[in-house]
Amino acid sequence: MHPVAARTAGPNAVVSPLWSHSCGWDELAIVRSDIASRQGELALGPGREGRWTTSWRTAHGEVVAPVDAVKTLPLAGMRPWRTFSWRTEQRHRPGLEPIVGTGRRHAFESLMEDELLVALDFAGGLLELLSQPFLLRFQAEGRLREHVPDFLAVTRGGHWMIDVHRADRTDEDDLLRFAATQEVAICVGWRYAVVTGWRPHVTANLDTLYSRRRSMTDPLRLIPQLLDAVQTAGGPVAFRTLALQSGIEALGRAVLIHLLWHRRLSVDLSQPLCDKSQVWPVESAKGYA
Repeated sequence: MHPVAARTAGPNAVVSPLWSHSCGWDELAIVRSDIASRQGELALGPGREGRWTTSWRTAHGEVVAPVDAVKTLPLAGMRPWRTFSWRTEQRHRPGLEPIVGTGRRHAFESLMEDELLVALDFAGGLLELLSQPFLLRFQAEGRLREHVPDFLAVTRGGHWMIDVHRADRTDEDDLLRFAATQEVAICVGWRYAVVTGWRPHVTANLDTLYSRRRSMTDPLRLIPQLLDAVQTAGGPVAFRTLALQSGIEALGRAVLIHLLWHRRLSVDLSQPLCDKSQVWPVESAKGYA
């Protein structure tokens, strides 16, 4: 019998099982639930549209737009607001992550940001992704403040503005900037999240699946063989058992990981991925998502 999902209330609900074939990126993350704690210090009265602006970089220069006009801007061709740099003495770890969903490399400034990019790519439905998309100027505490969100993700399910910030490195000024960014998202009908970490086992599991996300040839026809083996079983099959059924265990493992990344099979990401992991046909797991 398939395990029943256990859930608790709240944005960081404990969810088990966490099905790989149907989970959203935000279900994999731990997000802040206190973003609105400093909302009262924002200048949200009449005339805010003129005081709150966004600035974007294009190949032809800077574009300034009021907050309520953000959703009408064409995002194609927009450039990161800040220039990414790499120096031997810097403490953070920037880089470029190739994203299957967009077919491009996208900049990140920390390992946690890179983990977010991998999670977004794994979740699927990613249409566009901008790193450090714009500069937000807003009024709070009687003066002009600024913030550059980390990412703007356009998915089939809608737009997400996302900041990545460890909880133990967040101060009151950060919370004020997050509250302002959330107001912008609400104004234009987007969603906003501040990622502070990842649920247990998620990063290790995604790292394993990530290794086989690229297109692969299948001269031995192992893909239909393994899909049929899981479907015929009518329920879960242990990962190693499936790999052995392929006749070539090493190749079977690689193909299974590829199928899991592309959501053609399903496992519980709330548990470590190992030889004993139960692999489900997607059709069966859907009833328990």
